[in-house]
Amino acid sequence: MAHLRSRRRRALALPVGLALIASLGFLPAGAASAAPVDDTAAAVSTDGPKLSYVVNTSGGHSTVKSVKKAIAKAGGTVVIAYDQIGVIVVHSQNPEFGKTIREVRGVASAGATRTKPLSAQTTTDIKAEQPLSAKEAKAAEAKASADQDALEPLQWDLPAIKADKAHQKTLGSSKVTVGVIDTGVDDTHPDLAPNFDRRASVSCVGGTPDTADGAWRPGAEESDHGTHVAGTIAAAKNGTGITGVAPGVKVSGIKVSQPDGFFYTEAVVCGFVWAAEHGVDVTNNSYYTDPWLFNCEDDPDQKALADAVTRATRYAEGKGVVNVAAAGNSDMDLAADELTDTSSPNDTTPGERVIDPKECVDIPAQVSGVVTVSATGAKNLKASYSNYGLGVIDVAAPGGDRTAYQPPEAPAVNGMILSTLPGGGFGYKGGTSMASPHAAGVAALIKSKHPYASPWLVKTLLSAQADAASCTNPYDIDGDGTVDAVCEGGKNKNGFYGAGVVDALDAVRW
Repeated sequence: MAHLRSRRRRALALPVGLALIASLGFLPAGAASAAPVDDTAAAVSTDGPKLSYVVNTSGGHSTVKSVKKAIAKAGGTVVIAYDQIGVIVVHSQNPEFGKTIREVRGVASAGATRTKPLSAQTTTDIKAEQPLSAKEAKAAEAKASADQDALEPLQWDLPAIKADKAHQKTLGSSKVTVGVIDTGVDDTHPDLAPNFDRRASVSCVGGTPDTADGAWRPGAEESDHGTHVAGTIAAAKNGTGITGVAPGVKVSGIKVSQPDGFFYTEAVVCGFVWAAEHGVDVTNNSYYTDPWLFNCEDDPDQKALADAVTRATRYAEGKGVVNVAAAGNSDMDLAADELTDTSSPNDTTPGERVIDPKECVDIPAQVSGVVTVSATGAKNLKASYSNYGLGVIDVAAPGGDRTAYQPPEAPAVNGMILSTLPGGGFGYKGGTSMASPHAAGVAALIKSKHPYASPWLVKTLLSAQADAASCTNPYDIDGDGTVDAVCEGGKNKNGFYGAGVVDALDAVRW
């Protein structure tokens, strides 16, 4: 990506040599607060920064109608109302808007989706150790067998989940679509164009759906992350480039990140609702919802964000969608009694706070019903950066790791994951961002095999078919003599790998 602000050790991986330059996070000037509707509204302050809010309602149509009136009186403008889940997106410059609207009858929760204007950040995300060179590409092409795409010999991740064997039986169904809720997808890429589902693609930046042609693509200075994710899921098996986990299914781009790389709640909610109503069967979510790494129940703003995303994911699942998400790149035990978060809020100056992960959740990864995926490297061990936690991780999948830690077997040369980049390119990335699309691809193969399966059944099969992996203890991934993480649980269910590493072959033969 040309620019993505800091996501300290989070589920977004960055390519080599990228500069991180943050810009201001104010919303467009056209989203002005509502004109006063009476004397009460006229007295409302509008001299604060223009922020976006989600207002979650309770009750029926009449309640929503009265809440909308209260929003106007409090100095807010309704941007869009998702009445099907009771979530209203609002812009306001009233510094007291959140406090005021939370006191209104019929409001279950409400909060700002951001804090202050964005500032420049650094990153500790896992980076590509090297770009794909012309020499590597040529060597891979020379070693590719007749049934392989040109760069497939470099994809150690496919045999790691038996996807190469699965492809001998089926490539998946073109009637299945995986929605990539991310930074945008370049559908003009030769490996993605054959499988791209335009009808199910959209830009949700700002919280409202934009279906203009190409709105789902990343801009020239925006992140290439979503395009990389899309290739892992469904790059076409066409003799050139790479091969996706499910190269016969469709993939759509659901763009939810701001140009500066932030994933705000209103856009994420829009993405899930869009997927639910446009025939998407599986969504992949390789991000966390900004600006809080964890959203705590005892904070009214954070609670509102978690409520809104939870409503959206449940609505999507109710419409038949399986939601898959990356566990995060902080090497944290998400089942611990407490964790220290030093990265929130990430759109202003972060502070340090100790949180209880049972009360403060990473969204959407820790939302109930969402499949949470940890990452493994080329030696089938938990990746050095991957979050973990007994009862939190559902399954594991290849996300790559530093080649020095987990080198792949020849002819592969890089421990990261090779996939598509905008403009017809290819490159390596590593992170749970790369693990999640492997699991989403396998879920798409299951859906292809069982087209009438409910989300519950698809998730059940995904876990049941996974290859059980015993705890790795002691876990000293960098070999320095210090234990880097402790795995709890048994072979069939543990904190590092959940039910095990996803299995594409079983997905197409069960």
